Amino acid sequence: MTGARTIRSLTEAFAVVERWVLREAGAAEADVPPTQADLIADAFGLDLFARNLLLVAAWAELDMAAAARIAEVTGGDGHLTYGAALGLVPGANWSTLAPSAPLRQARLVTLQGPEPVVRQRVRLAEPVLMRLLGVPALGDAAASVLQGVPAPVHMTPARSRLAQKIAARADLPEAPALLLEGPDTDGKLQALAAALGPVMTLDAQLLPLGGPDMHQLGHEIARDLVLVGASLAIVETPGADMRLVPPFLDAYPGTLAVVCDTPLRAGRRPCVRLELESATTADQGAAWRAVLPAPEAMPDAAIEAVARSFRLPPEHMGLIASELDASLPANAGPEARAVALWEACRRAARPRLDDLAHRIPGSPDRSALVLPERADQMVDALIAQVRHRAQVYEDWGFADRVQNKGTGLAAMFTGPPGTGKSLAAEVIGAQLGLDVYRVDLSAIVSKWMGETEKNLRRVFDAADAGGSVLLFDEADALFGRRSEVKDSRDRNANMEVSYLLQRIEAFRGLCILTTNLADSIDDAFLRRFAFVIDFRFPSAEERRRIWQAVFPRDMPREGLDLDLLAQLNLPGGSIRNIALGAAFLAAERGTAVGMGDLADAARLEYAKQNRQISDAELRGWPQ
Repeated sequence: MTGARTIRSLTEAFAVVERWVLREAGAAEADVPPTQADLIADAFGLDLFARNLLLVAAWAELDMAAAARIAEVTGGDGHLTYGAALGLVPGANWSTLAPSAPLRQARLVTLQGPEPVVRQRVRLAEPVLMRLLGVPALGDAAASVLQGVPAPVHMTPARSRLAQKIAARADLPEAPALLLEGPDTDGKLQALAAALGPVMTLDAQLLPLGGPDMHQLGHEIARDLVLVGASLAIVETPGADMRLVPPFLDAYPGTLAVVCDTPLRAGRRPCVRLELESATTADQGAAWRAVLPAPEAMPDAAIEAVARSFRLPPEHMGLIASELDASLPANAGPEARAVALWEACRRAARPRLDDLAHRIPGSPDRSALVLPERADQMVDALIAQVRHRAQVYEDWGFADRVQNKGTGLAAMFTGPPGTGKSLAAEVIGAQLGLDVYRVDLSAIVSKWMGETEKNLRRVFDAADAGGSVLLFDEADALFGRRSEVKDSRDRNANMEVSYLLQRIEAFRGLCILTTNLADSIDDAFLRRFAFVIDFRFPSAEERRRIWQAVFPRDMPREGLDLDLLAQLNLPGGSIRNIALGAAFLAAERGTAVGMGDLADAARLEYAKQNRQISDAELRGWPQ
């Protein structure tokens, strides 16, 4: 039934169909003009009898006189039954109506009624009838769970390469499942649509739990998508139980793709695994220049900066470009445009991470971070590495020299509480113009096998796109001294640590881990970090500098003696607590902050720590 044909209306075919039913002379040999039924037959591999049965069933549904004609011939109630079809339709045979034959397996027709098989009514599925009428539409079950994918618009080089791979594998024998793994769901769907044409998605959360429901839904979706000329993509969403996907793959009779963040364990069905390559800085820069309404007005340095630091999909770039076009005045200068572009990128990248970690405000005042000279130099070196990472790795080619280690930048901050580890992360984020997110390891680590890795994957994928700084506090909870593997829990813990180290090394941004217990961290882990910075307890001179920087410029003060304040044997975090507490005490009294307020606030801070202020610390203080 293949070949070029001019599709005719059903009305023309019904004239021949009526002659079949009335058993006119020569009716069985009469030619039926090509209709949508021929295209359906080609798509589902139907034989001549099945094609003819579609036409007779459609005639029985649509022609007001059909029931009377069928009743006249069969002596029945006018319904097209299984037995009547065998007697009336040319090319009739039993095998075409078998449950395993394409006509019924694809659910193009159903048999209805409690009677014996030969007396059951033959009904067309509604999507089949709509396709025969030339108005393709999904059935109710498919329409309730499927969503369309917009036609490809932003085809980056990486997406185009993935589309070529998909097109080359989509026609492999045995209808393999395409597993598209990794981040950027929109990019993978755009590549699918570019390679296969229209694509509809099924949220993995909507999959039935299994059994007959899963089998029925799979076959109905497959039927409807063939009828409307679309392909299926199952999409992983947060909270989806991906263990339901392999049995659905086994039950689904057509080609489909699974778009997932996490590697999927496939079932019995042959699978082809493909991955969307990460966009390079050059790709990102080209995409920005394509979407900005006036790229020549945006400084090249600003475009290069966002291309290096953010990995936003082109769809988000287009929204940002529209936002800038509407908000920036026509006479905005280069610096204002650069700042606006950078901040718009930060805002666009936040939503994914805001659901997974806590964003902490950056401290723009570099002078607030008082450290020993060596630690201070290492912080500056760390900032420089983040700032020039793309230039060194991509432009200068160092990425090829460190393939086995990855290009991630990780730092371990060690030292007692309050010595400035978290403040340093805030200062670094502010210096780089990047958001800092604190990740709660206790919320990430799960007792369920594989869940910890899944949670970490979501955090790193979101942070990678947004150019954010990740801060893992109290890393000793996960990176403690390794012990002998005695049971599955030990083995799982080691796997979680190994996965975290892999993601840290592959992470494009900066990952900072802090610990108050440096001695509890395995040396093998410490060697994996580019920077290990020791935030030791501050000396008297360093404490004096902290006191000097801790008071805001607008705070009223009177008679403060920095040398006396530096006698308090406290780290920077406690010094900031005392300064703030003294400010509130002075505000309550309606006076400027003085040494008395600081002494009272210091006693409260010491009491909180179950300590006593020594006489040496208060030597020389006004009484």
